Amino acid sequence: MKSASTAVSTIVALVLFRALCAEVKTVISVEDVQSIRVDLDLSNVVRRVDERFLSVAIDASLIAEEKFMNLLNSPKLRTLAKALIPAFLRFGGTKQDFMKFNPRGRYFQARENNSSSAVLGNVCKRLELPPLLENRLKQEWVLQSKSLLQEELEGKYKKTKFSEYAVDLLYAFANCSGLDLIFGLNALLRTSENTWDSANAELLLKYCESREYVMSWELGNEPNSYEKKAGIRVDGYQLGQDFVHLHQILQESGFYNSTGLYGPDIGQPRDHRKDLLTGFLESGAEAITACTWHHYYVNGRDTSLEDFLDPRVLDTLATKINEVLETTESASPGKKVWLGETSSAYGGGAFGLSDTFVAGFMWLDKLGLAAKLGLDVVIRQVLIGSGTYHLVDDNLDPLPDYWLSLVYKRIVGPEVLKAEVHTNSGQKKPIRVYLHCTNRKSTHYREGAVTLFALNLNKNEATISLPAHMANSTIEEFVLQSAEAGEQSLYSRSVKLNGQVLKMVDDRTLPPLEGRELPPGAHVKLPGFSFAFYVLTEARAPVCK
Repeated sequence: MKSASTAVSTIVALVLFRALCAEVKTVISVEDVQSIRVDLDLSNVVRRVDERFLSVAIDASLIAEEKFMNLLNSPKLRTLAKALIPAFLRFGGTKQDFMKFNPRGRYFQARENNSSSAVLGNVCKRLELPPLLENRLKQEWVLQSKSLLQEELEGKYKKTKFSEYAVDLLYAFANCSGLDLIFGLNALLRTSENTWDSANAELLLKYCESREYVMSWELGNEPNSYEKKAGIRVDGYQLGQDFVHLHQILQESGFYNSTGLYGPDIGQPRDHRKDLLTGFLESGAEAITACTWHHYYVNGRDTSLEDFLDPRVLDTLATKINEVLETTESASPGKKVWLGETSSAYGGGAFGLSDTFVAGFMWLDKLGLAAKLGLDVVIRQVLIGSGTYHLVDDNLDPLPDYWLSLVYKRIVGPEVLKAEVHTNSGQKKPIRVYLHCTNRKSTHYREGAVTLFALNLNKNEATISLPAHMANSTIEEFVLQSAEAGEQSLYSRSVKLNGQVLKMVDDRTLPPLEGRELPPGAHVKLPGFSFAFYVLTEARAPVCK
């Protein structure tokens, strides 16, 4: 009996010992994640991006049926768009290479492009969509979106015609919202010699010039996939020549001779795409204002929640950016480079992920990394359009990535500074940080303020230690977390700012985005699975004055 009792005691002790060891390991693991030291260099501006760095797109699929362009007259959508200025508005995507301008002699009765704010204000008010019509269009758009997604899945793209009416609605939206419009022209209109046929584009340009519509231009979308989508192959050299041809047409215009021209909107570097970009730049670099390319991390049809939180997936962007920058600099030194279209997952986004809270990790990290490495503008796919990577839902209510974009716009300036994380959690760093001067247009802060933004890809809370000379600075924090708790929190389509769920007050009013002041010397805490902005109000960075 004694030996049996001893055996039982030994087993119990062993179980307790193992449990204790596991607990210790857990504590150590948590400690690894919790203790984060961040070095900040306030003495030097590493990069300076365009003030419209964070820009947005409207997918050309919206024009597949012109009536849906009326959604752009929604007061709610205009309110949301206006809050993101200054920004470019790109109108393009796959559908742009299957659409043709079909003038019908129908357009707004009065010349409404008059620069007078009073006239513009009247026009914007008059064009507003009545609530009943808006609700009907939104319901019909849900069905239209499914049809467009099916078209994308099958890879069979229907040709579309659009009239002056659609152009007027698009321009009115951009103008009433204060966005700088970039219109994507169809590059798949080809001659028998496989050169670009500019006749239809010239019709559109003449119409826009007659209306004095101030806008920039693109030609074609993802030329690397023309063969797959339309059975047409265009090499890089010819693509460059097509842009030179468009540039000459713009130069001959009395109105568009100094407008922007962007391209080639190529897919991210892979195999022959590198050759396509090189060939294009060798023949067409002089024609473009900035070189544009597209980036998505994953395939929307087979990705997972884990991909959205994986530092290794996020790190793949740096490799692609450096490849494009190197290619562009080699062929056309000093040429600016843009992410002309980008989101989390290609193929229309990842269902249940690209429009939820977890998508913010990819989006915010992309903004931080793109600015840090030297991209001038990043255009988010999509403000409104088909797919699941949009910034507003079917009711035109803002999704988590919209609120994240809005906070970024308010407090992050174009000057990029250096920030570095020190952690003992090995190569796979769960905390990622970026540093900019605070947006100087925000009158709320003193000159020299800086904004640190951070992502916590781990479930455990992290404590961030700042340099000693910053430890006693007052910090205003903006912590964004899922509006839901528990296992489903990352799939939420709502977000909390400092504990308060963000939602519009009404269709014309956004809530105040107020920071929470931390007392001098307080620890900076970043909750698990969250991202946050910290404004160091008394940083007095000389380069931010």
